[in-house]
Amino acid sequence: MITNTDQRTTDIHYLNLLSQSFPTIADAATEIINLEAIMNLPKGTEHFLADLHGESDAFIHVLKNASGNIKRKVNELFAGGLRETEKKELCTLIYYPEQKLELVKAAEEDIDDWYHITIHQLVRVARDVSSKYTRSKVRKALPADFSYIIEELLHERTDDSNKAAYVNVIVDTIITTGRADDFICALCNVIQRLAIDQLHILGDIFDRGPGAHIILDTMRQYHSWDIQWGNHDMLWMGAAAGNDACICNVLRLSLRYANLATLEEGYGINLVPLATFAMDVYGADPCTEFMPRLLKGQQMDEKTQLLTAKMHKAVTILQLKQEALIFRRRPEWQMQDRCLLECVDTATGVCTIDGHAYEMKDTNFPTGLSLTTEEEQLMQKLHHSFRVSEKLRKHIKMLLSHGCMYSICNQNLLFHASCPLNADGSLKEVEIYKGRKYSGVELMKQIGMVVRAAYESDTEPELKTYARDYFLYLWCGKDSPLFDKSKMATFERYFLCDKTTYTEEKGYYFQLRNNAEVCDRILDAFGVTGENRHIINGHVPVHAASGENPIKAGGRLMVIDGGFSETYRKETGIAGYTLVYHSRGFQLVQHEPFTSAADAVLRGTDIKSTTQLVEMSAHRMLVADTDKGRELRAQVADLKQLLYAYRHGILKEKR
Repeated sequence: MITNTDQRTTDIHYLNLLSQSFPTIADAATEIINLEAIMNLPKGTEHFLADLHGESDAFIHVLKNASGNIKRKVNELFAGGLRETEKKELCTLIYYPEQKLELVKAAEEDIDDWYHITIHQLVRVARDVSSKYTRSKVRKALPADFSYIIEELLHERTDDSNKAAYVNVIVDTIITTGRADDFICALCNVIQRLAIDQLHILGDIFDRGPGAHIILDTMRQYHSWDIQWGNHDMLWMGAAAGNDACICNVLRLSLRYANLATLEEGYGINLVPLATFAMDVYGADPCTEFMPRLLKGQQMDEKTQLLTAKMHKAVTILQLKQEALIFRRRPEWQMQDRCLLECVDTATGVCTIDGHAYEMKDTNFPTGLSLTTEEEQLMQKLHHSFRVSEKLRKHIKMLLSHGCMYSICNQNLLFHASCPLNADGSLKEVEIYKGRKYSGVELMKQIGMVVRAAYESDTEPELKTYARDYFLYLWCGKDSPLFDKSKMATFERYFLCDKTTYTEEKGYYFQLRNNAEVCDRILDAFGVTGENRHIINGHVPVHAASGENPIKAGGRLMVIDGGFSETYRKETGIAGYTLVYHSRGFQLVQHEPFTSAADAVLRGTDIKSTTQLVEMSAHRMLVADTDKGRELRAQVADLKQLLYAYRHGILKEKR
């Protein structure tokens, strides 16, 4: 079995370590039986979401209803047995148990009878969603207070004459001991948890919507998730790392969409210095181009709108100055042409770019075109506020521990936006640090290392300074995999009249992503194998209302940015996608706008979702067909070697 002496020594050392966990033949054999059995269970359900943009209410509801999967299961389980209104009530209870229970108890005349019926219904749903998992995995998902009781109810049935009385007494006792409410809440949470095995977020938790911090608080408690960083996530990561240009961008976007809740309530960012500065410097300026964009139903009085506009203009000009400092410091990025304040002539009211004179909408620059002492002092205060935010630091740590630039999971290549390409579809080499160039998977890996270097305490100072600056390039650099456009036309949109200057030409990835050969080349470069392999992206909203198909390149590429953010819904015509990958294949769930959790509880409203079959498997996929299956097969092979060692006297059992 083992021929090479060095290899034999290594194998024996490893088997000795393995024997600590499996000290006998019986232990090793039992684990082999367990792993082989697990590989024959159905594949767990994966959910893919992208571009949440702070829409916490809709996101949390999608988690609670498992993108409509729980409603589907309730309809199947109780078809013909419950009326539509009763099924709707049961679904609402599963999504919002605490709130729904209060309404039920206020209206229900025979609450004990309701408890008895409802608990049995919830057990049926829980039994169904737990059926594809081992008892061990289900047990780990159960709350400590009710673990034994729920486990008994999941595996015993009232239609078993020998156990009917046993099961009924358990339910009766839960009710008579006053624990029914707590038990129902626990059971509903178990259903929610088991309905989604793995959650993949393809970037952009932050900006536009008011609840990015709420989303991340939710994810702190979530059982299994990962994130592929988006450009807006990177902006906040840069701000938390102390990149002043990123801080200004974060503030500008928050003010643009009148989204101060995330800054002030979520992270405790002190905006008083910015407000004071804005009123002092721009007090007489109407700041017309900087009025906040209010979303539907959003309320803001005229005085607050005007103050927000003044703060918006103040931080936008500060941003342009801070960006110019970094662009000049990093000539290798070739972004000095974005230092556009230097091209402004306030006397004539024009901005001259590449020899073309453009009329300006706004020529009021009371702080001049270079950084003033007062602006530097303001920047120091804003910098300090971001750096000392404990909650922001914790959330960024979560993004680092759960995230990366890309991921490969079950033959699916996940990244937020793009993989830089040349005009012929070949992978483009991009320079990062000290002239080193990378493409494809190595580019993604190196970017991830640079991002982490900004936060690691032992990073050498030169690299740390570069890493902190590099967040800005990832946000708006031409060859950034998170941007991949000719420019970010922030200055032009705010200050120039000519709308032709607003154009941001997309990189070759976006131009060629509907080409199957190009997608195959990218998948090959990342080492993604198999017949049914895919690239899954977000970042660019799919214009579903105008007929754009999110499935591209003959099914090789799926773009799942469907407009969770209200600001994108005019483009998309919908309110987000969930891509669901279960044991039968892929389904794309298209969501309509969510009203509110309160409306869902009171009226039983749910997100209206329609499902499109994307790709169905000829056979039901098992755990053995997944990445986890490959890991388990490797473990089985190791355990069989351990058995061989025990049975041939190479190792002694530790009885």
